[in-house]
Amino acid sequence: MAIYQLDYILHEPEESEGRMYLAEAPALQGCMAWGDTPEETLLELLDVARMIIELRKEWGEPIPAELLAPGAPRGSLTLAV
Repeated sequence: MAIYQLDYILHEPEESEGRMYLAEAPALQGCMAWGDTPEETLLELLDVARMIIELRKEWGEPIPAELLAPGAPRGSLTLAV
């Protein structure tokens, strides 16, 4: 099992997004999640990130170096896969 540092951006709800929070992890292409609360959104983001990382491993694709380096200018979550 490897430990990764997942930097994320959490966007406040907007009318155009159905008043849901949006979180994205820029280092993982397509890694986005929506939720009713910040906590729910970040938990969803972790699930999406876990799936993307597992698929990358399965397909033999590299894991972005940004996930391996600690320290983040935004928010960050620790993810074990």
